[in-house]
Amino acid sequence: MPCDPLPGLSAYLESVDDAGIAALYSAFREQPETSSLLAICDQLFPLLENAMWQDGDLDQAVLKNYQAIVRETDAWLQKQEDDPRHEFVVVIPVADRPRHLLACLRSLEKLRQAFPWGRLSVLVADDSRHAEHILEHQRMLVGFDSPELHCEYFGQDQQRQRLAELDSDCQQALQGVLGDVNARRFWHKGASIMRNISYLELARHKARNSKLLFWFVDSDQEFRATDEYALNYLYHLDRLFARQEINVFTGKVVGDPPVSPAVMAANFLDDVQAFLARLTHVEPNARCSFHGPNVIHANDAAYHDMAELFGFKNEQGHFDYHCPLREAHDHRRCLEEYAAGLNRFFDGEHLTRQTAYEFLPLADTQAPARTVYTGNYVLNRAGLEYFIPFASLGLRMAGPVLGRIIAAEQGNGFLSANLPLLHKRTLAEQGRSEFRSGIEHQGAYSDISGEFERQYYGDVMLFSMIRLVEQGYPGNALSEKEIRDVLEEVEAGMAQRYASKRQDILSRTAALDALVNDPAQWWKEDEDVLVRMRRFLESMNRSFGDQALGVRQMLSPEHRSQRLDSMARALQDYRGERALWRQLLQ
Repeated sequence: MPCDPLPGLSAYLESVDDAGIAALYSAFREQPETSSLLAICDQLFPLLENAMWQDGDLDQAVLKNYQAIVRETDAWLQKQEDDPRHEFVVVIPVADRPRHLLACLRSLEKLRQAFPWGRLSVLVADDSRHAEHILEHQRMLVGFDSPELHCEYFGQDQQRQRLAELDSDCQQALQGVLGDVNARRFWHKGASIMRNISYLELARHKARNSKLLFWFVDSDQEFRATDEYALNYLYHLDRLFARQEINVFTGKVVGDPPVSPAVMAANFLDDVQAFLARLTHVEPNARCSFHGPNVIHANDAAYHDMAELFGFKNEQGHFDYHCPLREAHDHRRCLEEYAAGLNRFFDGEHLTRQTAYEFLPLADTQAPARTVYTGNYVLNRAGLEYFIPFASLGLRMAGPVLGRIIAAEQGNGFLSANLPLLHKRTLAEQGRSEFRSGIEHQGAYSDISGEFERQYYGDVMLFSMIRLVEQGYPGNALSEKEIRDVLEEVEAGMAQRYASKRQDILSRTAALDALVNDPAQWWKEDEDVLVRMRRFLESMNRSFGDQALGVRQMLSPEHRSQRLDSMARALQDYRGERALWRQLLQ
């Protein structure tokens, strides 16, 4: 009998009753081949995952067995000259976020320890302004760099080098994709432009290897979906691209919502109002009663104020707050904790509507995609054709816009499945993000009106794109008038919707203000709580009130005309940009 090449796997198979997998492994022992082992993995790993989540809660014993089997399998495959697996390049755009980046890299390192699968390297694309943060990012990568996790720094000097390789005509033609290549202020160019410049680096240095997969993630995310590292991301991504003809894959996120706080304000105010209303009926010194079971899971509709735009229905009203404090405490202490976290909302953290991971067999969740989650998507070489469109406009909703284009052109070649990453918008010690474009922190107050404006015109672009795709765009050339007519019609309808929602937000803010400052309520004596609550309310007014800069821009006919003009030009230029981009990738 030949020596057993994988004793751990063999021992586990003896403990389970599956004659089919046992027969496959017996044949593999007689003639060890990579294809035979991968066939075993394709049958065994889904069974292990089902067993791991069989009762809804994670089975730690099964998880440890699963991780050990994956480590043993990976080690054997790494030694084979004909290892057919993909090699991963994880791309992390970052701007002045050393602590976020550190958490992201530590998480990737832990994933590699728990579920190693093939070769992997990291490309950190730095868009930072501050020299101390740039230096921190560079030193950080030196500390993480190893044979198992090779790290490469793609800073502003390297970015300028890639752009300088383009002739001046190409630089000008692709300004909407890559930004102003000669800009003196070559930082905070925006996540979309940074991703596109990174494509040039990937195409130049990496893409000659047909087995490469490029996984784009955000720096405020971690490579897990629960407290444990229980998702075998790299194996699943490798096999999805190996077994199906796909060029682009997108996952989602769990934890903090992926949308802007500008489109969560109304429902967040609902939840705050409901929490305080409940507090009016309890004794401040009584034991905290906000620790009931959290049986409601937020879905894609739960956190978006205009979910109906995307075909979702949110039939539930408010979501209850679940106090995170574990030590014995009363309602007064619960309110103090709550008030301390309120202003994290403006950086995108929702206290009551976070998304939890729910296990389903991965095969059951695979579906043609229509939206790119730009914080969790994977491309092969062919997928590099799909740069982030209209990047220089600085609009939100870039991923959904790109997704509609890819879906129209790729069909089943654009796939989604349940492989989410954990999204953590804020740092616990700071109570806010290190840096986030569109969020202005002015002392103790916040202003997200700039993001509100970018979200508004991002929605106009998205729903215009949906209509244009129905007319054959971008494959069919549409006239300037056809494009402008669509933009005008969509924007007119969106203006009414946003105006109504903004008034709704201001009405709810006023109602909450009255409750917070009601002299009959027991929290009137807690000055710290009142200060925090009033700061939150003032930040809401600064963000959505008539004098907010972003709101004044949205109401300005001149600004509207300029925005629609630039959007129409960008849509007209897109076909030419795509043609030139294809030439660059050859």
